[in-house]
Amino acid sequence: MHDSASPDPHPAPDRAGGQPPDDRLDGAADHEVAADYEVAVELVGQVIAWYSQRILAARRAGAGPEALSELIAQRLECVRDRDRLDTADAQETARLAALYAARLKDLQTPGS
Repeated sequence: MHDSASPDPHPAPDRAGGQPPDDRLDGAADHEVAADYEVAVELVGQVIAWYSQRILAARRAGAGPEALSELIAQRLECVRDRDRLDTADAQETARLAALYAARLKDLQTPGS
């Protein structure tokens, strides 16, 4: 534990104008990427939940194997996309977030 009365053993290098390195302000860029990732995971998760609910309802209603297979395949695609987010770069994360935001909106539209 660091004693506040003693000097910092790892002082930050002195920077002209007090600007942090890489033009980042307190890790704002890193925070933005993490926030985008969390948004994407949440959106994909909501679509997965939508398909899970539909699969359960279809089973209870005695839906045919073709209808169930289609719902299950769509849900599996979403699970794969969610897993891809773990290694996706910022551009791919943003693309998936936009894709799933639109998909969720379509799925939640009455008659879908």
